[in-house]
Amino acid sequence: MGKVAEYREKLGTLDSWDAYLLQESRLPGPRANLELAFAVAQMGSEDRLLHYAGLDMDAAPTNTPEEFLAVCGVLGLGYLAARGEGEHFTTLRRSASDPRWRIREAVALGLQEVGRTAMDHLLALMEAWSTGGLLERRAVVATLCEPCLLVDREHASRIVAIMDRITASVLSEQDRRSAEFKVLRKGLAYGWSVAVAAQPAIGKPRMERWIASPDHDMRWIMKQNLKKKRLARMDEAWVKAQLEILEA
Repeated sequence: MGKVAEYREKLGTLDSWDAYLLQESRLPGPRANLELAFAVAQMGSEDRLLHYAGLDMDAAPTNTPEEFLAVCGVLGLGYLAARGEGEHFTTLRRSASDPRWRIREAVALGLQEVGRTAMDHLLALMEAWSTGGLLERRAVVATLCEPCLLVDREHASRIVAIMDRITASVLSEQDRRSAEFKVLRKGLAYGWSVAVAAQPAIGKPRMERWIASPDHDMRWIMKQNLKKKRLARMDEAWVKAQLEILEA
């Protein structure tokens, strides 16, 4: 039995979950108990998940056991959306700009569940989000740059086109010192490597065009991607050639 299944079994024996979740959250700490969070997301009722997702920064500060409840709720809304309850996308989009990074990660994980069941619907949603705020754009990158969502060539082509649009938006950003911009930049600094490694024929030409950009932030983003081992495993000679272009 896997860990998520074990937690599902345990939750099924409890009348009240809160005390158990707080105790087993692993927060404060570097890594929340994601296996337990997935179990809650899969088993939680809509009322419970909405309550957890509604815990704001005051009620559930960063790196506290209470934040774990909020993570479970936001992740769970993704699971509800994957089952066809699309009204929860509004909360997920709002949560994509939450100041707490674990909440933002929960949004991406929840949306990936939508992609596993309704990829065309997710792509249409992400195309809309890709013109939103900086943290919404970052959520798109974090959601779509997942190997299991890049298997289908047609889907991968649409993902790379969305990545292209978000990457281009970097060039028009005026305040590049903001925390939100840095979060988006960091997301793009690994996202391209995932997409290109999954679909080299589609991704390489797009990434090469950005590698040729004279923009300082763009060059940093591309260099960070080229450092990722997944690209070296894909085509070490290509990576070396692109790094030489950047360093010329």
